[in-house]
Amino acid sequence: MAATLGPGATRRLLKRLRDTMAAGGTAQQRLDKIVKIIAGELIAEVCSVYITRAGQVLELFATEGLKPEAVHKTRLRVGEGIVGEIAENARPLALADAQSHPNFAFRPETGEEIFHSMLGVPILRSGRAIGVVAIQNRTFREYADEEVEALQTVAMVLAELVASGELVSPDEMLRTEDAGLVASERIEGQKLNEGIAIGIVVLHQPRVSVRQMVADDPAAEKKRLREAAAGMRTDIDRIFADAGLEEGDERWEILETYRMFAEDRGWFSRIADAIDTGLTAEAAVQRVQEDNRARLAMVSDPYIRERITDFDDLANRLVRHLTGDRTAAADTDLPDDIVLVARNLGPAELLEYDRRKLKGVALEEGSSTSHVAIIAHALDLPMVGHAAGLLSRAEPGDPVVVDAMGGQIILRPREDVRDTYAAALRARQERRAGYAALKDLPAVTRDGTPISLNMNAGLVLDLEHLAESGADGIGLYRTEIPFMIRSTMPDVVEQTDLYRRILDRAENRPVVFRTLDIGGDKVLPYLDANPQENPAMGVRAIRLTLDRPAILREQVRGLLRAAGGRRLDIMFPMVAEIAEFDAAKELLEIEVTRESKRGRALPDPIRIGVMLEVPSLYWQLPQLLKRVDFISVGSNDLMQFFYASDRGNPDMADRYDPLSPGMLSFLRAIARDCEATHTQLTLCGDMASRPLEAMALLGIGYRRLSMPFPAIGPVKAMVRALDLPPLAKYLDEICRLADHSVRKKLGDFARDHNIPV
Repeated sequence: MAATLGPGATRRLLKRLRDTMAAGGTAQQRLDKIVKIIAGELIAEVCSVYITRAGQVLELFATEGLKPEAVHKTRLRVGEGIVGEIAENARPLALADAQSHPNFAFRPETGEEIFHSMLGVPILRSGRAIGVVAIQNRTFREYADEEVEALQTVAMVLAELVASGELVSPDEMLRTEDAGLVASERIEGQKLNEGIAIGIVVLHQPRVSVRQMVADDPAAEKKRLREAAAGMRTDIDRIFADAGLEEGDERWEILETYRMFAEDRGWFSRIADAIDTGLTAEAAVQRVQEDNRARLAMVSDPYIRERITDFDDLANRLVRHLTGDRTAAADTDLPDDIVLVARNLGPAELLEYDRRKLKGVALEEGSSTSHVAIIAHALDLPMVGHAAGLLSRAEPGDPVVVDAMGGQIILRPREDVRDTYAAALRARQERRAGYAALKDLPAVTRDGTPISLNMNAGLVLDLEHLAESGADGIGLYRTEIPFMIRSTMPDVVEQTDLYRRILDRAENRPVVFRTLDIGGDKVLPYLDANPQENPAMGVRAIRLTLDRPAILREQVRGLLRAAGGRRLDIMFPMVAEIAEFDAAKELLEIEVTRESKRGRALPDPIRIGVMLEVPSLYWQLPQLLKRVDFISVGSNDLMQFFYASDRGNPDMADRYDPLSPGMLSFLRAIARDCEATHTQLTLCGDMASRPLEAMALLGIGYRRLSMPFPAIGPVKAMVRALDLPPLAKYLDEICRLADHSVRKKLGDFARDHNIPV
């Protein structure tokens, strides 16, 4: 039968722990006393504390109830046994019969075979388990939720002792398995925004040490919490003002979503409940955020997982207001070439740094769809994420290279490595300057064939690069990205305003709007969706909006109103058969009729197209070409479906090559069919952005390409050096080969003909 443990009992326990922590003696002596206190207060026959040591090993550091000789001898790997499972998952585990658990690991030296029930919770620091505290009983005891919460609160107090370095030297956790620190380290990661940065490590480290954990007056602590929250919100308003953002700017949308988190009543309610257990306001914030991190990290939804970062940022800001320690790395005297290193960042945190000094960002976590990655893209800031172990290896002041082209971080690079990257960075800057000189020159081949080079975009901010790149227009505007950075579905008025601003900034250049391509790795937090075993091939894009026609109709309505009197190009994504296109076009026509009856000016002309990225559509291409004004090939999805190869799987990344005879032949067949009917054809995707692949596309008949803005200069340089007839003839020959790839042959052709690729 479970025992009951009210707030008063928890406060009493915390006060006893506070007094013990403040008493004299070594850290080990204090820990030995603490396990006795916990066992007594929680009516447990055993209380044990395990601490994480180098090599992902949990060592028994103190116990009340198990055999004393097991202390410092019993060890478990993280993931091994029940204690190891608690540490690995960073989640509590309450078991009435621990010995029947499949992960139970018997250690005869402990004498624990006589104990049946067990409750263990992780000792967390920055979302990671640095130890485990567990209680045990002989009876088959069902532990109550109040007991779990009490032990979690105790674990937070213990975290201060464990993290102090008195029990395990901080240097130990920096050693590798075979001991000894490596002078130079290469850490693999994931490109979040391309580029190269060379600089000095600055650790973001927004966390403030909470020294006072236990409070005697909950009412006074709640008052402090309210005052700190008000100060935090004022700070967020200041960030808005300093950034000079206006409503409708994507950065404004991101910060507005962030500001909504700062008003979250549920979050503040949980903090107030934690104060009632006897914690100070700052300790309560930390307690709730550690639980948030552990809980949200277990959620499969990528959008929800990414919101951990926003709440981390808010929690750290709130603690700074509570402790009076308002200093963050962004406020200090920073060197002129900083590379910001952090576990993760909120968008507001990144905007606080001096952009003139900030050269790059390296994150231990991070995601390409996170808010901070979107801000980095807008700032053209190199960023690498998913760099496992980065924080444990990087030291403030370390020289560092962020190679976002190769998805890696080099800490303390050797002089020759640094020189190589410095040369690459100079060459990149020189090439950019050279490409800028081509901006106003036409993209015409040496034999006089005009080529249209367009820009991919997904933010209003991207249109700032339209003129500087010399692009002919926007060949692909991904309408889903503005939806992804909001916390609610934009209504027709908001969408109309957004699309009107895009068209205004394009200044009469054509813009192809792709309707919502959501699903797969692009999720909307406010749109309920059933879990899918294979989301990339599930209900996404046109399939989802045909299932929910109101979404598509509202988007089309916004586009029609925004473009009134101007040209409007609308493209439907992920179309697998003509029936889907016909259904989408019918919804469009309903909206056109609706707007006309209301006397609103209609776009002139309205051009309708399809994104060809599902191979099945090719076999209906003759019938489709009679219905559409243009076709855009989406090479990324087309290639993954063509080869049945998940493009998000790193093991499949280099298995197939777009420059294979099969892929090129398929793309050439599409081009020939479109040429025969004089249908405008564009290719969007990675193939268009790389000069060698773009050269191959021109050789098989493509005359319009769309790509990220940094790629336009290199591709234009290739175009202007190219003589098309010899290339087309050569491609006719090599497309008949049975090779895995013709990449080398095309590279040799380019070198032989002095074509820069």
